[in-house]
Amino acid sequence: MSRATPALPPWLAHALHTQRGPVPWSAVVRGASAGGPSLMLAMAVGHTSLGVIAAVAAMLAGINDRPGGRRAAVRRIGVPALAGAAGLLAGTYAGDRLGAVPLTLHLAVLGLLAGAVSAVGPIASASGTQLLVMAAVGAGMPLPEGGEARPLAYLAGAVWLLTLRLMLPTPRSGPGDFRFAEERTAVAQVYDAVAALLDAVGSPQATARRAALTAALDHAQDALGGPRLRRRGGSAAERRLHARYAAALPLAEAATALAWAGAALAGRIAEGSRRLAAAVRADAPAGPLPAPLRDTPGLRALDDALLHAADAFDRGNGGRLRHRRRTARELLRAASGAGGREYGVRVALCFGCAAGAAQALHHTHWYGQHTHWYWLPVTAVFLVKPDLGPLVSRVLCRAAGTVLGALLFAGLAAVLPRPEGLVALVVVSGALIPLATRHFAAQTAVVTVLVLALVMVGGEPQAALGRIGETLLACVIVLVAGHLPLPGGRGGRVRARLTTAVAAADAYLAHVLAGAAEHCAGGAYRALTGPPDDRAARWALRREAYRTLAEARTAIAVAAAELPSLARHTDGTDQVAALLERLVDTTTAYAVHLDDTGWPAPPYAERIGTLLTELARRGRVLPTVRPGGGALPPGPSPRSGQHAPAPLPACERAALR
Repeated sequence: MSRATPALPPWLAHALHTQRGPVPWSAVVRGASAGGPSLMLAMAVGHTSLGVIAAVAAMLAGINDRPGGRRAAVRRIGVPALAGAAGLLAGTYAGDRLGAVPLTLHLAVLGLLAGAVSAVGPIASASGTQLLVMAAVGAGMPLPEGGEARPLAYLAGAVWLLTLRLMLPTPRSGPGDFRFAEERTAVAQVYDAVAALLDAVGSPQATARRAALTAALDHAQDALGGPRLRRRGGSAAERRLHARYAAALPLAEAATALAWAGAALAGRIAEGSRRLAAAVRADAPAGPLPAPLRDTPGLRALDDALLHAADAFDRGNGGRLRHRRRTARELLRAASGAGGREYGVRVALCFGCAAGAAQALHHTHWYGQHTHWYWLPVTAVFLVKPDLGPLVSRVLCRAAGTVLGALLFAGLAAVLPRPEGLVALVVVSGALIPLATRHFAAQTAVVTVLVLALVMVGGEPQAALGRIGETLLACVIVLVAGHLPLPGGRGGRVRARLTTAVAAADAYLAHVLAGAAEHCAGGAYRALTGPPDDRAARWALRREAYRTLAEARTAIAVAAAELPSLARHTDGTDQVAALLERLVDTTTAYAVHLDDTGWPAPPYAERIGTLLTELARRGRVLPTVRPGGGALPPGPSPRSGQHAPAPLPACERAALR
């Protein structure tokens, strides 16, 4: 009998995990065409240092250049670039006017603010990172140009890559307007995910397929979320995308209800969704679609959704496109909540300590002739980011990538001609960044080579060994600071994500139970006889519930892969997330049943009551309905903005007891 291979600890397994996928040739071309040409142009006009700044901006913009819609990239690349320019300006003036101690305090305060804002979302996190990175660079990089020219050069580098992102066609973009090829792909992947879920109904893979459907819907929602892709599109291509994305929502709802029921389906059930996916990719009409059997509420909902999709594909007008929009108060609450406070203090501590250590080493002339003390706090910024994985995994990958990149650059710098060879190295490194983002160590190695090449082009001597030493020192600082106990306890980021998911699930449940309450009171169910916008509101609430649950799941997975001393602070949160997912799935199945019959069904309410009881036992009580019965809260629900009915109907209260 062979011995079983021992499983790797989660923190080590995460460090070795690599993302897979096809080569993003468009991003490779953009990376090669961004930093290198900007640098060459600046060298030609005698402002090499500004070219270095522009190339750094292009590099950071390239890291944020992820798959998705072209216009969504305006926000994903442009907002962090503006934050980076502001950080560069603030750092430049602080570095010119403040001594070592005030400058360290200034950078620590920036770390506190940027860290808190990073809790709002991915774009805010990228913006906080660029702000801190460029604040350190502005304070520590000696440049002959004035402070006003540096942010302009930085914005020029980012705008150049963004222009390439908007203007260059995507290979194999297919028929139709090439500007919307990525949006079409994202929407088509939703229909593919629906088909995959229908194939998996009744099998152990159904849960994973439902999660994949959520991810596809999130990606499509983001891809359609850029400027001019709001509410009603301004062109026929945009209107078709609106219609086809909106038509996927009832299909996803029906597929989720069928997965919840768990009865295996006939193989041809998923064929209609696959034909719709092909039609989206080809930018063509839907054509004839197979009709499924109509012997259960879920199958009838699926058939109705296919008919609705065929009509929407033919008309090409989806009406209003609902997006996830949060008010300024909600954004402020996210930044000042438990997750924002914990991350802000952690970033301020790491960034401030790294800046203080760098200043001490710099003023004691440990650097010799080198003046790039900013590398130490810049490294700490990337190491402290939970977006990049668990703490120990980040430290291991950063250290390994820096050592590899620095040694590789030292060998290349010894044989390459200057400056032509170094510029070529910048071009090659820029092209490799889209591939290297699949693993943090690989990304670190490529970025190390690129940055060291830029430093030498700017007139600094070769600094590979110094880069290794500063990175290892930053790793020690972040490891120590990352394990220090702070006021408020651990796991704030996970708790904040889970609280948001609870609120979204509560709003969705309130909306669905509102229809049941209205019918039991003697009225007709609104989704059957009321305006279509009622269902659209329900689908938007369901999307928000699943999306926030996916974000909570991601944060929980990262926390679980920490060292045991840190992971124990979020023990049990994965079970809470699983209960919430089952609650949202059950609510979805309940909504489909209400659409089909117009009557509440006690079995669904019993399942909801059981899940609410278990959530309450774990300390997560939804305010809409309590296990002992009671009333729905008066006034608007937390996210829908609609008024909930007064009391929960007696037919449902009996089931929830």
